[in-house]
Amino acid sequence: MLQEQRVNSRGEKYIVGPTGNALTLNDLPPPNTERWVIRRKAEVVAAVRGGLLTLEDACERYRLTAEEFLAWQKAIDRWGMQGLRTTRIQQYRD
Repeated sequence: MLQEQRVNSRGEKYIVGPTGNALTLNDLPPPNTERWVIRRKAEVVAAVRGGLLTLEDACERYRLTAEEFLAWQKAIDRWGMQGLRTTRIQQYRD
C-alpha cells in the first residue's frame, strides 16, 4: 500500500507517518540507531511505502536485511504497530 507523497512549505517531500504527523527524511531515525522501538520501525516502513526511501536505501542506511524489513512490514500489515513489539513477538508469529 503506497502512501501519498506531499511537499511542505520548505519544499521537502513528506508523508503522513504512523503517528499521524508529517514525516520527512530529516524526521526519520538516525542511521546509527541501535534501539529499535515500535515507532521507529513503523516510520522506516512508512518512509519506504511513501517513497521517501527505497527498500535498498533503507536497508543500507539502517544496516537491515531485506528479510528484516519485510518482517516489520508484514507485522504492521497483520497486527498493526503492536506487531512490531519484540517482547511479544512469539504471540504474533504463526
